[in-house]
Amino acid sequence: MGLTSTTLLLFTVEIATAALAATVWWWPALARQHWRAVLGRIGMLLGSQLALLAVIGLLANNYFSFYSSWNDLLGTGPDAPVAVRAAAAPAPGGPSAPATPSTEPDPPNLPVLPARETGREPVNTAGPRDPQRVGEIRAVSIPGARTGLSTDGYVYLPPQYFQPGNEQRKFPAVIAMTGFPGDAKALITRFNYPGVALDEIRAGRMRPTVLVLMRPSPAMPADSECEDIPGGTQADTYFTKDVPRAIAATYRVATAPGSWGIMGNSTGGYCAAKLAMRHPEVFAGGVSVSGYLKAAEDVTTGDLFKGSRQRRDEADLLWRLRNLPPPATGIMLSGAEKGDGDFRAEAAAFTAAAKPPLAVAVATVPEGGHNYTTWIKLLPAGFQFLSQRLTG
Repeated sequence: MGLTSTTLLLFTVEIATAALAATVWWWPALARQHWRAVLGRIGMLLGSQLALLAVIGLLANNYFSFYSSWNDLLGTGPDAPVAVRAAAAPAPGGPSAPATPSTEPDPPNLPVLPARETGREPVNTAGPRDPQRVGEIRAVSIPGARTGLSTDGYVYLPPQYFQPGNEQRKFPAVIAMTGFPGDAKALITRFNYPGVALDEIRAGRMRPTVLVLMRPSPAMPADSECEDIPGGTQADTYFTKDVPRAIAATYRVATAPGSWGIMGNSTGGYCAAKLAMRHPEVFAGGVSVSGYLKAAEDVTTGDLFKGSRQRRDEADLLWRLRNLPPPATGIMLSGAEKGDGDFRAEAAAFTAAAKPPLAVAVATVPEGGHNYTTWIKLLPAGFQFLSQRLTG
């Protein structure tokens, strides 16, 4: 029986029901104060509770698609290669067409607020931790001059940042986001973004790039879905204006159009695709790893759009493709062909609606759930896609 099969779920429900009925039926017979009776009561309670937890676990897994199969859950089975196909080929070294610079003027006397370093973390890779060989991870607090928001994260500086001769060199940058609620440190400890990036740089598949590791909401515990909420959190502005300026004020990163990319998983993936499509003048590309195409609206988000149908439509990426001019940027959708919700159908609809100058690519594994095991496999393809588009 498959992990997500209805047969397994019904069988587990039957076991839980039988365990509960047996507990009720045999409880009076085990009411004596004897060690065998006590052990019997403990065993029946544990058995019925474990059966109930199994039912709850299967229901949650089927709903959220955490694991698609027993192999996915247990980490067994052969590793299939990531397949990448381009619906519209990305232009190497820069956007498919010139992005229109933002015409929104800066507020007068807008201060430049640099990111503030709060500590350092080791790069999760074997060998000496010499910055000129493996780079360096720095914990930072990133303030927002425009929005007044602030959040903590990490910056990974590649080895070339520290090597002699590069003292004046400016590097392209990529914002990497977790899912919601997420913890930026998981991008180091679970995903190993710095280690994967280092491997790609050493192999020549990725140009040396600064990584900015963050969670997707600067207004925790609320989920902003990277929206500028009327009268509320201005998350879109924070990620597209405040973060690049704060990082550029602290580190040697390029600021010209085509110098920045963005990627993330789940909610972070949705944010990456949306922000790249909305702001091609900022992001040359966006990579969505198991992301969705339409803003979530639930108890964690509250009312994101304040009753505006137009704002809700514009937060729907398929609606944008079908109703607005295509942006001059690149989007990669990556996920599992089977086992992670409706990814295959959504990716097909997205690529069918895409038109130049938008470049679209799709990266897939044959099977996988909404989990780290699946996402880690897709990171190299995402880095390679962005590196083809970034200048700097």
